[in-house]
Amino acid sequence: MNLKSLDDKSLRRFKALAFLTALIPLALLLVAAWQDELGANPIEKITHETGYWTLTFLLLSLSLTPFRRLSGANWLLRFRRMLGLFAFFYACLHFTTYLVLDQFFDWPAIAKDIFKRPYITIGFTAFVLLMPLAVTSTNAMQRRLGGKHWKRLHRLSYLIAGAGVVHFIWLVKKDLTRPLLFAAVLALLLGIRVFYRLKARF
Repeated sequence: MNLKSLDDKSLRRFKALAFLTALIPLALLLVAAWQDELGANPIEKITHETGYWTLTFLLLSLSLTPFRRLSGANWLLRFRRMLGLFAFFYACLHFTTYLVLDQFFDWPAIAKDIFKRPYITIGFTAFVLLMPLAVTSTNAMQRRLGGKHWKRLHRLSYLIAGAGVVHFIWLVKKDLTRPLLFAAVLALLLGIRVFYRLKARF
């Protein structure tokens, strides 16, 4: 199989496989909940897992353009929307867990958390910024906005990823291995993007 170009049938198979794979973290959480294996603090476990996968899928979606440039496999970009929407999906689960299971719709407490606790402030900001990217992910919205404006809007994804990494770093109190790994991956992706922009300019 030539990985630089795929026929439509192979692409559909890869998309189906990617879709099912992206649902595995949710399935594992549901199985763990069903078997009462979420640990001593199940709400914290769900919150952390959904946040972890939000950031994972966001960075995966951002990695496709650099991989496409390095490999020449243009079909990789056909997965960017799916991965971005899965990032939004897990972000919604992350926020809903906090809203419903943790705070029980206690709006004054939620507002206090957002304004008083920096890691929640920046995490909530990232979630709000992610909303317009999800809404404008369709081809129809891309045509309506125009390619130039659409691309400018979706560059927010790097800012959102950066905010997500900071949110993770500020949340973790002891072992910073995971958040720093995410930070390193994001820095690498930004570095590749800057390199190609400078290369195109000069």
